[in-house]
Amino acid sequence: MARAEAPERLRVLYSFPDTLGAPGIGTTAWNQVQSLIGLGHEVRVHATALARDVPGAAEVVTTLTVAGKRVPHRAVGRRRAYRHHDRRVAKALRRLEGRVDVVHCWPRATVETAAAARKTGVASVREAPNTHTAYAYERVAAETERLGLKQPAGHSHTVDEDALALEEREYAAVDLVAVPSEFSRRTFLEHGFPPGRLGLHQYGFDPARFPPPAERRRNGGPGGLRALFAGSAEPRKGLHYALRAWVDSGAAPQGTFTICGGFYPGYDALLAEWLDHPSVTVQGFVPDVGAVMRESDVLVLPTIEEGSALVTYEAQASGCVPVVSDAAGARCEHMEDGLVHEAGDVAALTEHLGMVDRDPELLARLRSRTLARRDELTWEQGGRDLETIYRKLITR
Repeated sequence: MARAEAPERLRVLYSFPDTLGAPGIGTTAWNQVQSLIGLGHEVRVHATALARDVPGAAEVVTTLTVAGKRVPHRAVGRRRAYRHHDRRVAKALRRLEGRVDVVHCWPRATVETAAAARKTGVASVREAPNTHTAYAYERVAAETERLGLKQPAGHSHTVDEDALALEEREYAAVDLVAVPSEFSRRTFLEHGFPPGRLGLHQYGFDPARFPPPAERRRNGGPGGLRALFAGSAEPRKGLHYALRAWVDSGAAPQGTFTICGGFYPGYDALLAEWLDHPSVTVQGFVPDVGAVMRESDVLVLPTIEEGSALVTYEAQASGCVPVVSDAAGARCEHMEDGLVHEAGDVAALTEHLGMVDRDPELLARLRSRTLARRDELTWEQGGRDLETIYRKLITR
């Protein structure tokens, strides 16, 4: 049988069972849609609700609206809302038979859509924004327990056997699972996933929201090292490792460590001694984190479990050098345009912070190489990765 040829202009049905354009995964999904549209593809969007318009889309359908008004997930129950969305998209695929090449799904609303895709000859891709869910549950539970904290019910990384079983069915139902980093890919392989059913791609940053820093920041500045932690302050993100390494590195007496983000229940009390250090500032939620990044030297993210943290792309675009764990999914190479330690290795992180504190030439070199890669880290490049995944899948 001859291999199928992927059309020049792909016809994509993009299914997102949450609010498209909302902070977090909603932003990721919106940028993926816009990048595909920008590359000239026909994109039909089905989302439960919209936080932002979707200019250029061939069709936009909201699946949780009645008489033009949004119905919150909680009003019907989140799982029921996801199932409803899944059924709506499956029905749309059957209606659009012959007019869709690939359907891109997100977690919790995939099984019926993937079945309809198979019956209508449409390739199916399922986004995996984090590591394999079984790995994520195990790793985060162990770390939280080690710290003496209790995982809140309903948290995305609190063990939920029903949710895990659904995720496993979704992995099996689709033609390909899209993973955003080598670390994430490795966790799927470790859980017995076939390599040929994993597609590696990247996320990105918005150049309009994260412009390059002023010239004065490209070559360092006066005073001590300016370190930044940005994101949810929770055990999974490793802020406890970051603060310990910061104080032990020797950078604290002259430098500053800024925390932007809200705290996991009880976590701030656990870190009280470090948070009270005179070099540490807690800013909470910051509307324009890019401005903070442009005034910072390094982003510290010793996360223990991650897909590919958007904050790393945004920091790199801002000239803020990533000092991160290998689990962060950052697109950087150790000693080339960042410093990377094995997740949980506080001694290595401590050494890395000391290196950039004591050696301004090293910091300037890392920053220069980080900024030189800006164009490789945009959402447009992420869209090209998806385009490649789709084409390979269709021809296969």
